Amino acid sequence: MSTIFTKIVKGEIPSYKIAETEKFYAFLDINPLAKGHTLVIPKLETDYIFDIEDEDIAEMIVFAKKIGLAMEANIPCKRIGMAVLGLEVPHAHIHLIPINTVYDIDFKQPKLKLESAEFEAIADSIKTTFELNN
Repeated sequence: MSTIFTKIVKGEIPSYKIAETEKFYAFLDINPLAKGHTLVIPKLETDYIFDIEDEDIAEMIVFAKKIGLAMEANIPCKRIGMAVLGLEVPHAHIHLIPINTVYDIDFKQPKLKLESAEFEAIADSIKTTFELNN
């Protein structure tokens, strides 16, 4: 059975897409800790991030870096935090989260509730910057 992320990649479930390559897909988390909270996933469904081949995980980190830099250019923050938990969805993924303090990346915090138009505006701004720089 496909994961929710595989269904997103296939277009079976809508997402606020930031960017994609042949191997990876980046989209806004719909339950964000902060505005711009983005997920980066491999298109190949792999449960555990450490099961990804070395070359592919290196490419995934470089892709995430480019997404993070585009986020940083559009979302006011001190840094883009990166977290890999690997328990909530059985599909490897990296969280990229705009942060100002170490406490901003605490997953026990209440999630933001944003309107669709706000998600779209955030995704469009990050996507535009990503495309201009890559």
